[in-house]
Amino acid sequence: MIKRLRNIGPGALVTAAFIGPGTVTACTIAGANFGFALIWALVFATIATIILQEMSARLGVVTQKGLGETLADLLAQSVWKWPLIVLVGLALYLGNAAYEAGNLSGAALGIAAIAGEAQWVFNLSILGIASLAAALLLSGSYRVIERALLVLVGIMAAAFVATFAIVRPDLGAMFSGLVTPTIPEGAMMTVVALIGTTVVPYNLFLHSTAVRQKWSSAHNLGAVRTDTAVAIGLGGVIAILILSTSAASLFSAGIEATNAADMASQFEPLFGVYSKYLLGVGLFAAGLTSAITAPLATGYAMTEILKVKGGQSSIAFRLITLSVIAIGVLLSLTGTKPIEIIVLAQLANGLLLPIIAAFLLYVVNRRELLGRFANGWLANALGGIVVLIAAGLGLRLVLTALG
Repeated sequence: MIKRLRNIGPGALVTAAFIGPGTVTACTIAGANFGFALIWALVFATIATIILQEMSARLGVVTQKGLGETLADLLAQSVWKWPLIVLVGLALYLGNAAYEAGNLSGAALGIAAIAGEAQWVFNLSILGIASLAAALLLSGSYRVIERALLVLVGIMAAAFVATFAIVRPDLGAMFSGLVTPTIPEGAMMTVVALIGTTVVPYNLFLHSTAVRQKWSSAHNLGAVRTDTAVAIGLGGVIAILILSTSAASLFSAGIEATNAADMASQFEPLFGVYSKYLLGVGLFAAGLTSAITAPLATGYAMTEILKVKGGQSSIAFRLITLSVIAIGVLLSLTGTKPIEIIVLAQLANGLLLPIIAAFLLYVVNRRELLGRFANGWLANALGGIVVLIAAGLGLRLVLTALG
């Protein structure tokens, strides 16, 4: 077990991708507006993420192919090839563009927490962060920067853990929210956003590609599963602590999280006047890291699906990644409040999830691909439950919006 824990790798990449500004913002808003009532949604989302990412990682390590490449191969002779490729590609592309807008807005919100929340500061920050993300992606030097940024995100996560211990939340209310699924009035959008910020659809493509670079055969499947469960489980605990800290500090004081200053105030019991700097640096780091990961994953997925040769060095790969950043910038500069953009981006992810998860389930049931490592009845039951619940919540949200 100790040896396996030392091999933690691709699972940590998945966790770093979902512990971004979207998670911090969505969990803070959930705690501030609804107290501990929505903790169950994060528990479900964490378990769902482990279930789906294990399937994605298993596919990658057994077949040594990414999810996008596998889908393209399976659909090669089908009359539904192009309609389905267009459906998955468009959903993935647009979903990630919305997610990118949330990442850029989150990083800019971090700068605004320190420099002030004037609109020109926010707009200038968006353009600067997008340019930096594009330059790092094109140069290929982002991996070194990414490690440094992940350290800063880790510091912010540790601050939530420490503050959680200081504010002493109501453990009874916390346990009730943990085991009793309820959706308070007006909370449906927040529930879908919490799921969308944790079970990130593009991570299913990213994970299947990443495991191939670390492990080369099905003999490593035990290490792959340990990596997935431990890293993602830890990320889920951090998300629950963020929501609980917000519930104990903001909800109990009747403070709504509508801007960066409100979000930073939950750190005040421990960090006082330095709270805004801690939140600002953490959000900036989380936003920039995710602003690199989202277009990168989109580039991998789309070039695999379209069978583009040349990989990361191809012109198509670069155009796809840059276009995701560009659309994210345009969405961020619409004048919508940054917190609203972030929540809407997570909402888009939640609506996209059932489509991508259904395709993943279809792939991992193909015994000609995975042999004895294809899904059994238990994996299919768990995966089916995840898809049905995610689809049901998304459908209910859409029907509610339509009246």
